[in-house]
Amino acid sequence: MELVTATLGNDGLLLQGLDGKIDGLVIAAFGAGHVPQTWCARLQALAETMPVVLSSRIGTGPVLSSTREFPGSESDLLSRGLISAGTLDPYKARLLLGAHLAAGSSRAEIAKAFGDRH
Repeated sequence: MELVTATLGNDGLLLQGLDGKIDGLVIAAFGAGHVPQTWCARLQALAETMPVVLSSRIGTGPVLSSTREFPGSESDLLSRGLISAGTLDPYKARLLLGAHLAAGSSRAEIAKAFGDRH
């Protein structure tokens, strides 16, 4: 399992080559849950093979669900299969995801644990 943080100018290079090497991923996104547009296709592909949890790197406040509609927005990412961490910061989300992966939880069980309704 890995945690990848979105930063300005980051092209998502750290997302490359993760298939088959990890069993889950937490994304520490900007503010309400946004990432660079260049990350979208890769995150969608990863979400098809493992649980990918979307958290906010700011440490307080939730990942929102419908503030804007553009590639890389939280609503776009949730529609691509990412799981919202809700109010959990990236480190807490990583702990919860890790516990569920260790227990052998299904993707649906993991989504339910995060309170995901998508």
